[in-house]
Amino acid sequence: MEEPRNYDHQHPLLLLNEDQLIVADCSMCGVKVSTPCFSCAQDCGFYLHKVCAEPPLELNHPFHPHHPLLLMQNAPYSSGLYICNLCHLKGNNFVYHCSCDLDFHIKCALFTFNISENHLKELEHVALQHPLICPKSGDRELEDGAKCFLCCEPLANYTYFSLDCGFNLHKKCAKLSFKLNHVEQFSCKICGETSGKGLGFIYGCSPCKFAAHLKCVSAALDLVIGDKRHEHPFSLFPRGSSFICDACGIEGSYASYICCTCNIMVHKKCTSLPRIIKSKWHDHHLFHKYFLRIEDFRVLDCIMCNYEVSTDYGSYYCSECDVILHVKCAMKDKDSYEIVENEDEVPNESSIIVIERNNAGEATKVTHFMHMHNLMLGPFVGGYENSCEGCMLPITDPFYYCTECVFFLHKACAELPKMKNVWRHRCREPLALISYKGIWCEQCWQISNTFAYECSECESQICLRCVIALTPGARTCLKHEHPLFFYRDYKGQCNACGFTTRWAGGAFCCKDCNFVLHLRCFSLPITVRHKCDEHLLSLTNHDDNSYSENHYCDICEKSRHPNRWFYHCAKCDTSAHVDCVLEKYPFLKLGSIYEETGHPHALTIVKKKYNYPDCDECSKPCKDVALECSESECKYIVHWNCVAPYPLKWPSRWDM
Repeated sequence: MEEPRNYDHQHPLLLLNEDQLIVADCSMCGVKVSTPCFSCAQDCGFYLHKVCAEPPLELNHPFHPHHPLLLMQNAPYSSGLYICNLCHLKGNNFVYHCSCDLDFHIKCALFTFNISENHLKELEHVALQHPLICPKSGDRELEDGAKCFLCCEPLANYTYFSLDCGFNLHKKCAKLSFKLNHVEQFSCKICGETSGKGLGFIYGCSPCKFAAHLKCVSAALDLVIGDKRHEHPFSLFPRGSSFICDACGIEGSYASYICCTCNIMVHKKCTSLPRIIKSKWHDHHLFHKYFLRIEDFRVLDCIMCNYEVSTDYGSYYCSECDVILHVKCAMKDKDSYEIVENEDEVPNESSIIVIERNNAGEATKVTHFMHMHNLMLGPFVGGYENSCEGCMLPITDPFYYCTECVFFLHKACAELPKMKNVWRHRCREPLALISYKGIWCEQCWQISNTFAYECSECESQICLRCVIALTPGARTCLKHEHPLFFYRDYKGQCNACGFTTRWAGGAFCCKDCNFVLHLRCFSLPITVRHKCDEHLLSLTNHDDNSYSENHYCDICEKSRHPNRWFYHCAKCDTSAHVDCVLEKYPFLKLGSIYEETGHPHALTIVKKKYNYPDCDECSKPCKDVALECSESECKYIVHWNCVAPYPLKWPSRWDM
C-alpha cells in the first residue's frame, strides 16, 4: 500500500493492525481512532483514521457546486475554531474550507460526498446502526432528539449511519437522488412548512421558487386519508395554484386534501389536527373548529399573538371563556400543549367545592381549601370596607364572605385552581396555590403575604393580582375606551407613572392608540384607604384642575404631575401620589401571623402609628410596618426590614 500523506508531520506513518488497542484521537478529524489506523513511527501521538489518511486536497462537493473546498490544517479564523455547516458542531482540526466562509468537518464532507456521488461502497467502514441502539452510549434506546440529517425524521424509525461527529443519516435516505439545493426560507409546496435549520434538506428549483421536503417527495401521497378526529375521509386534490387551508388558515399549494361532505380544503398535516387540546397557557380545554359564527365571540383576538383570528378558517377556542387561538399559535411549541382524548377530563382541580347553587346555576355556598368555614356569595352589608384575602384589593362584587369570621374572597380569586400554568412562566410544571407566606412577586416586584402561586422547580412566586392580570385575553383599564393586550418584550413610556418600561416585565398596550401601562401600574388598586382621608381614595388618571398650585400631594406636600395617575377623594378634594398612599408594604396583611424568623414565638404583622416603640434589633423607633410578638408577656418588636429575608426587604432588589 502506498504511504499516506503526512501533512507536514516530521515522522513517517505506520499502519497498525486490528489486534492492537489504541486510546487516542485522530489528528485530522479529532474523533477517537480504532484499528486499522495510521500512527507515527516515532510514537509522538500523531494518529490518522484510515479514511482520513488520503482525503483530496481539493473537493468539488455537490452541496457547494460554485466553489471548490480546500483542505486546511487549521481554519483561517483568529480563534482557530470553526462550526461545521453540515453537523453544526465545533472543530479545531483539519477542515474543508471555502472562501465564502463555508466549513465542513473532514468526515462530514467525505461522507456526504460519497453518498451524493453514489459511492456507497466507500461507506463500508461506517457501521450501520440498529434503530434501537444509541450510537454514543450503546444503550438499547436511542438518545432523545436524534434525527436524520436529510429528512429530519427520528433515527429510531429505520436503520441508519451515525458518524462520531454527530452526523446521522438513514440508510434509505443515503439512496435518494441528490439533485437538490439547500434553499433558505422557502415553503414546501406540499406540506406548507418553511425550510431552514431543523427542517432538513429540500428538493428545490430556484428559478421557479419551488421547494419540497424530501419526506414529502419520497413518500407517495395518500389518495384518501381517514382520521378518527374527523368524521369523513379526505381525498387528495392536486392543484396548480395556491389555496388557504380551512383548518389552520395558512396558505398551501400543489397538494390539498378535500372533505367533499364538509366542503373544506386542508393541508395533509391538517387532516389529523387534534380536536381537543389542553394548552399550558389556558385552564380549560380548547376545541378545534373549522368555522365560527362571529356572534359567538366578543373578542376575536388570539390570546397568544394578540392578532385578529378570522372566523372563515379553523381555530382553537374555549367555550367557557370566549377565548380563541390561531392553530399555529396553539400548536407552535409541542411542549406547550397535549392532546385530550377524554372530553370529560377535568383539566385542573378547583379550589372550591360547591355546596349550594341558585336557580341560575351560580354557586352561592362553597368551601375553599384555604379556609375552615363555608363561604357565602355576597352581597353582605358592612363588608365593603374589607379587603380580599387572596389579592388584598378592596372587596367589590362579586365576592364570597364567611359568616363566622372576617374572611372575604373575590369570586375570581376564589375560583382559581389549586394548580395553574401561569402565563409566560418559564418552567413547564404547573404552579401551586399557597397563602400567608411572605413572597416577593417576580412579576410586579411587590412584597405580600396574600395568596400566590409558587413554582416547585425555580421556587419563584407570583401574586394573585399578576396571575389574574396575565391570564391571556383582552383587558379593560381605568377610563380607557379600548382593550389592552400584554406584550412581554415591549419597552416604552408608561401612561400611569411616566417611566420607561425596564427589565423584562413587559407592558399592557392598546392596539388602537399609544396607551401603555406597566404590569405594576395595571395592577394598582382602584380604591384604597389611607389615614389622610376618612373616605376611600379612588385611582384617577388625569387632573382637570388647570391651576398648577393645586397639583400637589396632600401627604408629602410636594408637587405632582397633573397627567400622572394619583389617588383622589372627590368629597374632600384630597389628592396624593400613588406611592405616598400605598407606602412601602401595601399588600402585607396587618394582623396576620409571620413565623419565618428566629424568634421562638409567632410574630404578628402590625403598623405602628403612635407611641413608636424601639426595635429590638436596631434600637430605632418602629414607625411603620413591624413584627410584634403574639405572646402578651413578650414585648419583642422589630422592624420588618430588620428580620425579613433579603428578597422581602424594602426597597426590593429591583427598586434600588
